[in-house]
Amino acid sequence: METFADTPQSTLSGVARVLVHAGRLNAKAAEDLVKSAKEKKASFVASVIAAGAVTPADLAHTLAGSLALPLLDLNAVDAQKLPRNIIDNKLAAQYQVVVLGKRGNRLFIGGADPTDQEAVERIKFATQLTPEWVIVEHDKLAKVLENTGASAAEALESMASGDFEFDVTDDVTTQEAETASTEVEDAPVVRFLQKMLIDAINARASDLHFEPYEYHYRVRFRIDGELREITQPPIAIKDKLSSRIKVISRLDIAEKRVPQDGRMKLKFGSKAIDFRVSTLPTLFGEKIVIRILDPSSAKLGIEALGYEKIEKDRLMLCIQRPYGMILVTGPTGSGKTVSLYTCLNILNQPGVNISTVEDPAEINLPGINQVNVNDKAGLTFAAALKSFLRQDPDIIMVGEIRDLETADIAIKAAQTGHMVMSTLHTNDAPTTLTRLLNMGVAPFNIASSVLLITAQRLARKLCETCKTQADYPREAMQKAGYAESDLDGSWRPYRAVGCSACTNGYKGRVGIYQVMPISEEIQRIILAEGTAVDIAQQAQREGVRDLRQSGLIKVRAGVTTLEEVISVTNE
Repeated sequence: METFADTPQSTLSGVARVLVHAGRLNAKAAEDLVKSAKEKKASFVASVIAAGAVTPADLAHTLAGSLALPLLDLNAVDAQKLPRNIIDNKLAAQYQVVVLGKRGNRLFIGGADPTDQEAVERIKFATQLTPEWVIVEHDKLAKVLENTGASAAEALESMASGDFEFDVTDDVTTQEAETASTEVEDAPVVRFLQKMLIDAINARASDLHFEPYEYHYRVRFRIDGELREITQPPIAIKDKLSSRIKVISRLDIAEKRVPQDGRMKLKFGSKAIDFRVSTLPTLFGEKIVIRILDPSSAKLGIEALGYEKIEKDRLMLCIQRPYGMILVTGPTGSGKTVSLYTCLNILNQPGVNISTVEDPAEINLPGINQVNVNDKAGLTFAAALKSFLRQDPDIIMVGEIRDLETADIAIKAAQTGHMVMSTLHTNDAPTTLTRLLNMGVAPFNIASSVLLITAQRLARKLCETCKTQADYPREAMQKAGYAESDLDGSWRPYRAVGCSACTNGYKGRVGIYQVMPISEEIQRIILAEGTAVDIAQQAQREGVRDLRQSGLIKVRAGVTTLEEVISVTNE
């Protein structure tokens, strides 16, 4: 009999080499089956079983023994309880794998061909997890995949025929409606979009990304601040999908050369959910990002945002003042809008007139007069602010201070009996003051109007189901910022593990805050045109925690991990 050594290394690979080496096939038969599989564009595993050379059970046992991999009988597993939505059904069918479970950053996949490195790399890219093979029998795997596909198709069909519709108002013209019926009333595209939106809501995603590339098209969700690839639909649907989204978002479907912004509303039973839509022309088509807007997030209450007691007390004291300016700062996606609207919701009383100008308004809050910026029509932040001052306001919220004109009007409003709230993009609270100085705002105006600055970040919260206590070296804890007195042995930090109820050990996010009131000493530093370092040092002397210190408190409380805090506060 020919042996494994007699076979040229370049001729056979993968399962064929294992079978020859184990004496289950001779080299000539293996070569013939490899050629046959290539001609039929089928997998070698399917070909060798179809030819009757080995049975599915023999193949599974041989691979498990030769490669030292675990073997699982799928008949002993309830297929309905297998994890879903971790990898796309199309990807599972393409590589003939089934997800068996997840632990930490490891993803256990069942398959009949554990030598398929392409499958490993593709699944690793799609899930950002490390796949680990478990051998299963080919025929039993096929049945599981067939049932999974059928259930997904039934669910999709049921969803499309259920109580689900998009709210397209009269702003959509007859011409757009006719174009929609001819170009985008494609049932598979409609069902696909509906499925993606519902999956995103169920996964607690904040954004959906539809991204066209030269040879493929992908959909990603941002879940707890991290982007995850969900699926790769056929690239042929990109134009129809783009047109469908643009019609229901009241955008110009004929215009594909410039970015556009719009909104849409999804009605699902008695619940209505708003989405903000942004399109961007790229080399290979329009990239579309859909942000899920949750009006209920402004009504959670300030306790739900993660403020420590001293920080909450400082903020609540300032927002009750009759006039002055409160600034919230942080990068895009750090929860600034939710923080501002939480404050507005507290102040939203029948005897108070509140007006906001945003680009665009993300949260709809009854009782508040909300205005969207429209640069083409001349409705800028500055123009809206000037108009607000003639509308007898008590509280004004400006979405973002971007230029000197907007800053000047906002500060003058704060100096003349109005409470003004706004946001800026800076790294922390002290640098916000120097940013205003750099814009050209006079030091006296800053010192006399700004009451408080809050800098914030969002950190992923540990899953309460699977978090586990961890042992970090004392030196690492001290390097992160803990004092010697903090490490007294009375507490231990936690680490992320991962289970079916969470994503890699995390579920949800919590705010980390630096709340800095403008004291008389800080006012003197501003008037003397001191640096951000001078302001930060004075704030520390007054007991204001920086972002890292606030994050370390969350680690000590078991809310998040040390790695997460270092990641989001690594200045």
